[in-house]
Amino acid sequence: MNHTNKCAYCGSPIEAGQRWVREKIYEPAVVDGAANYRRYHVELFNGQELSCWENHRMEMELQRIAYAA
Repeated sequence: MNHTNKCAYCGSPIEAGQRWVREKIYEPAVVDGAANYRRYHVELFNGQELSCWENHRMEMELQRIAYAA
């Protein structure tokens, strides 16, 4: 994995050996047709109750609920 990958939630680098997940972003305006992805840490850091990925998903769900209301 490339060391330049950063977590889209916390902005910290995703280091070799760390577990992570990627989320495909659908952007119809992409010129070269290449897929775009956001990467997130899935490991808990000291003192965290949720991983960056879990926090991101929770925020997305709250936005979805707010939009539906």
